[in-house]
Amino acid sequence: MPNNESNSSSSNPGGGGGGGGRPQKKFYFSRRKYCVFCKDRIRQIDYKNYKTLENYVLETGKILPARVTGTCQYHQKQLSKAIKRARLMAFLRFVESKRG
Repeated sequence: MPNNESNSSSSNPGGGGGGGGRPQKKFYFSRRKYCVFCKDRIRQIDYKNYKTLENYVLETGKILPARVTGTCQYHQKQLSKAIKRARLMAFLRFVESKRG
C-alpha cells in the first residue's frame, strides 16, 4: 500500500498544517445573546417606556433586528409594535435630526 502522507497537505489547501497557503484565522469569542425582557420576566413591553425603547432604535430611525439585540421572537414583535406606537404618540422621533 503506497504512503499518501506527502499528498495530505496538497489536498487540503489553506488547511491546518504545513507552510504556504492562507494563515489560519484567529478564534473569535462572542458571548451568547439572550433576551433581556425574558431575563427580567417582562410580559408586555409598554410604548410609554420610551427610555427602554430608545436603546433599540438607530439614529437613522431603524429598529434593530433580533439577531443584533438578542431578543426572542415574542418580545421582538412586541418591541417593534411599541416603537411604532411611541413614534405615533410622539414619545420617539422617527429620525434623529442631523448635527452640524
